[in-house]
Amino acid sequence: MGLHAAATEAIAAYTGLSPAALFTILALMVVVYKAVCGMFVDPADDLDKKAAGASAATDAATPPPPPPPIVPAEPVQLGDVTEEQLRAYNGSDPSKPLLMAIKGQIYDVSRSRMFYGPGGPYALFAGRDASRALALMSFDPKDLTGNIEGLSESELEVLQDWEYKFMEKYVKVGEIVPDIARTAVKDKSL
Repeated sequence: MGLHAAATEAIAAYTGLSPAALFTILALMVVVYKAVCGMFVDPADDLDKKAAGASAATDAATPPPPPPPIVPAEPVQLGDVTEEQLRAYNGSDPSKPLLMAIKGQIYDVSRSRMFYGPGGPYALFAGRDASRALALMSFDPKDLTGNIEGLSESELEVLQDWEYKFMEKYVKVGEIVPDIARTAVKDKSL
């Protein structure tokens, strides 16, 4: 009993808390630590490591294979394409780069697939010239066009800001050209 009484007195002297309060606070700190760490680590990974540790103890001669190196794909220079051809690069085919255009300039946005890829918040811009939608800050499908006629001066400034951001962050891989078949039909009808 002498050790218990000495520990109780020491805890009260150094912390100003009762032993029950101190251990309650310590337990809460451990729980909060585990909860916060759990937000950043997949529990399955933790279980895999424990299982790997157990299997490594039984089979120490076999080291785990190294993870494959992550090599970002180089942007492919696409050149001149029509709007219709650009739609093939909307992220639906994971083997193709993810592209979008601003003011007719096509940029490879593959490195931001979480934003512009399928299921991303800006996925509807992929594979299109999104100039009007960006200028208007609109997600309306009717605004997904390169037509910037009728935009106000402030909307054109917003679009210019977007273009500068894309020029800084992404590689330009091509330009949108008019569809030759459509242009020929329009010329004949005139």
